[in-house]
Amino acid sequence: MRDWQSRMNRNRNHNRNVALILIGVGVLLLANNHWSIFTVLALIFVFFGIKKIRSAEPRKGYILIGLGAVILLGRNVLLLIAVILISLGLFYIRSKQLHSQASYVKKSLIESIRWGKEPWILRNSSIWNVIAEMQIDLTYAIPEQRETTLVLQGVVADVDIIVPEDMGVSVVLSVLFGQSDVGPHKESGILNKTVWQSANYETADHQVKLIISYIAADIDIKIV
Repeated sequence: MRDWQSRMNRNRNHNRNVALILIGVGVLLLANNHWSIFTVLALIFVFFGIKKIRSAEPRKGYILIGLGAVILLGRNVLLLIAVILISLGLFYIRSKQLHSQASYVKKSLIESIRWGKEPWILRNSSIWNVIAEMQIDLTYAIPEQRETTLVLQGVVADVDIIVPEDMGVSVVLSVLFGQSDVGPHKESGILNKTVWQSANYETADHQVKLIISYIAADIDIKIV
């Protein structure tokens, strides 16, 4: 028992140290760089590129994403790396704080996730991506426990989540550039922040906490 607790403590310390190193390196890179109109323009290109891909115009979408990447890589390489490192470091810290039990954790550069249309297991999960497209339908989810926490975090994303009306949902969402549609709240532009909880959250048989944070994103959470 003591050996197991000792290993758990070592793992927690290791993850915490990795997170602090990533954030520290990112901050140092930011200290030697600055935001510019080109950075904002590049993120806008990437954001609308993802929307074009989802609206059955993949060629235009990939062109826009490519233009955004060229601008970022051509003028703001250190800034891009800094943003990614800080985001990943914060992801490490947040996922460890929220998930006290075993959970699904995934990190990748580019990801396309489609959970739904058939039964699937809903468990505590933390997912980080540089670029992501996510379609999550909780109607078909089979929860492992009464309360489940999903952490979705990264740089650029297009996220669609469907929540059945009998499931309680709590949302904490932040998007630096983009738009969000969560229950009765709609936000767009810069520095979007939404904190919302469904009226049946405390009494529902199953509850899901959504912790969502991206640099540029289009977030749509529907209650059906």
